[in-house]
Amino acid sequence: MQYEAAKSFLTDLFRVAYQAADPMLRVAPYLPPLPKGKLIVIGAGKASARMAEAVEAHYGPCAGCVVTRYGYERPTQGIEILSAAHPVPDQAGVLATQRIFQSVQNLSPDDAVIALISGGGSALLCAPVPGVSLDDKMALTQQLLDSGAAIDEINTVRKTLSLVKGGKLAQACAPARVVNLLISDVAGDDPEFIASGPTVPSHITAAQAMDIVTRWGIALSDPVAQAVSQYRAPDLGKSRIETHIIASPMASLRAAAAQATSCDVRILGDAIEGEARDLARDHAAQAQAIQAQRPKRPVLLLSGGECTVTRCGDGSGGPNAEYTLAAALALNGRTGIHVLACDTDGVDGAAEVAGAYAGPDTLTRAQQKNIFPEQALARNDAHGFFAALGDQIITGPTLTNVNDFRAILIEGMAE
Repeated sequence: MQYEAAKSFLTDLFRVAYQAADPMLRVAPYLPPLPKGKLIVIGAGKASARMAEAVEAHYGPCAGCVVTRYGYERPTQGIEILSAAHPVPDQAGVLATQRIFQSVQNLSPDDAVIALISGGGSALLCAPVPGVSLDDKMALTQQLLDSGAAIDEINTVRKTLSLVKGGKLAQACAPARVVNLLISDVAGDDPEFIASGPTVPSHITAAQAMDIVTRWGIALSDPVAQAVSQYRAPDLGKSRIETHIIASPMASLRAAAAQATSCDVRILGDAIEGEARDLARDHAAQAQAIQAQRPKRPVLLLSGGECTVTRCGDGSGGPNAEYTLAAALALNGRTGIHVLACDTDGVDGAAEVAGAYAGPDTLTRAQQKNIFPEQALARNDAHGFFAALGDQIITGPTLTNVNDFRAILIEGMAE
């Protein structure tokens, strides 16, 4: 298969995957009847504005407030759309969180709150506990992101420093009924770790959080260390909470698989985590083993989850681009194997790029341009590498987030 055809094929599958998680398709089936009292819509995450748009397409104008990432805003009729920074929080997130808390004050048992939560909400909802500053939270968030810690570990630590995460927003909504509509971007789809679970019960402990901090060598200031050690989960025993996962990584992988009718599709899993370059080498080895069996039909390996990157260089490279670059190096120009890895929210790491494609000629084309892949990988500069080759995948905001999408195409012997 030629370069452009393979790249187009895999990019189309990625598009099918994230479009399957479009809130405009996924929200309406889970919306409850209107309550006897007031209906308030709140939310946080990269998909929250699109989710709010879908709610109002069903009900009409609603009261409430959601916060999304800068550039992910959508037009709404009544729900207030606020924007803040991601993945490191900012003051706009603090003010947006205060506004969300204000919107759920003084509710009654006859009222209902619909909480629209998706990946990215951990950074966007920002309300530090007393004694911890926004600068403290920003510094800790950056340390955690650079450490290589998994998202559930990062969110465990974040909960201990927050007045909103880990069920505390649900506590503020009582005695109203809370209906959670969640778009999952975490391994296992555990609601407690989607956006750090602001509207669901928390079961983490201070000891667990401190263990994560110690394991990843995170340096804590005295106020932050004190806050982590004193954490106690809120009691939500009397709260009325109903939770629905409305879109997930596996559903998107299955949508892509259904599209690839010409292939023998093998889904490796939707909750695969680990260092991006290590996972890439493992998947490249699997692809070469399959190719050695000389399959007559093309074989497509699909996987989801969230890779991590332990930063050791000064380059620009998110986990999906780093996975793709490491896979290209492991395959070393192997004919007939193509790789694509992208984040379904359209943002890989901190770059406004979804991910990258690599094929059999990637290393040759890099050599012709005097670009050195080993150096790029060592500097965590995979985005710089693929930008120079024109092989970045750029979607702009997808308005959803069901985590990473990875695809490896092994051409069939009949091709």
